[in-house]
Amino acid sequence: MIGKKKERKPLKEANEELFLKVVLSLRKVFDPELPVNIYDLGLIYNLDVDEDNKVYVRMTLTAPNCPEAEYIPGNIHRAVRGTEGVDDVEIELVFDPPWSRENMSTAALLALGLI
Repeated sequence: MIGKKKERKPLKEANEELFLKVVLSLRKVFDPELPVNIYDLGLIYNLDVDEDNKVYVRMTLTAPNCPEAEYIPGNIHRAVRGTEGVDDVEIELVFDPPWSRENMSTAALLALGLI
């Protein structure tokens, strides 16, 4: 029997404390080719949560042919799953919209000397 799909809510609205913990965990994951964490790099498009504290991460990579494509999603999964209060994680890797420099935080732009 196929279970009913759980209702997802934006993590920040549903549980701001858990959102901040997840973001802190994501900021510990770095793109190995850049000295910037994946959250400030703008690779995370969306964070949702359901009533079972399963976190849904919608993310991208800097390019579809990124040499770290097989590692970064797994590192993100482990970081989020290891966050206190998270019971499960689902990663969705998308390339639409494509990543661009506009996704980067001011801190990331400064770290890379782009501003």
